[in-house]
Amino acid sequence: MRIYAVLLLTMVIDLDHLLVNPVYDPCRCSIGFHVLHSYPAIVLYAVLLLFKPTRIWGIGLLWHIATDYADCLLQPFYCN
Repeated sequence: MRIYAVLLLTMVIDLDHLLVNPVYDPCRCSIGFHVLHSYPAIVLYAVLLLFKPTRIWGIGLLWHIATDYADCLLQPFYCN
């Protein structure tokens, strides 16, 4: 149950979407645009994998980034 809760909490990095206007743009790639989706942040998330106490956080955050990246790959199909 604890691991499930941690994985759900990794969704909190989407709060950085509230810092831009418009908050949601279906044709904007989050990777490299939002603060918590920046490349330095992604490196930090990867470093979390190296330490056992933070490994599950790293997995959750990198999974979040991977799913956002998949959305970026699909954008040419639904954005002009």
